[in-house]
Amino acid sequence: MIEELITDAEKRMAKTTAALEDELKKLRAGRAHAGLLDQVMVSHYGSDVPVQQVATISVADSRTLLVTPWEKQNVAAVDKAIRSSGLGLNPAVSGVSIRVPLPALTEERRQEMVRVVRAEVEKSRVAVRNIRRDVNSDIKSLLKEKEISSDDEGRAADRVQKLTDRFVAQIDTMLEAKERDLMEV
Repeated sequence: MIEELITDAEKRMAKTTAALEDELKKLRAGRAHAGLLDQVMVSHYGSDVPVQQVATISVADSRTLLVTPWEKQNVAAVDKAIRSSGLGLNPAVSGVSIRVPLPALTEERRQEMVRVVRAEVEKSRVAVRNIRRDVNSDIKSLLKEKEISSDDEGRAADRVQKLTDRFVAQIDTMLEAKERDLMEV
């Protein structure tokens, strides 16, 4: 019973760190990568779809993305979606493709990005702690129902704490790496 709870907690904590990793990949550090446009939604035949479903995104060079819509009539819609995405990008249409130059980050913008990263990291830490709280609550209810002894409850709580510490340390490592990446000129 305790093993199942701890295994479930570990899976949930791993999902939390994986989600944070995905979020951190979306934050650009001045270099082009296709994942930068992941959250851009394009109006396509009356519904909003991710840009990857209507175009090919490739890296032209270290500071430029090349977006090539599969259908010529989608060029304007993709251009409009990138402009209005809130990413601060200014795409340039060239025939049937769209070039998206990435401006160099100013020091002020880098600091702002670090604040965003820290906020995302804190959300992940809170999520991991909430998982710990839920599992500890389940363990206490097992103790209350006399399904486990108080010694088992203490050992299980220690294991859950060690698990939590491991994932929080992993999250902190991700934070340090992203901060270094963002502050690098």
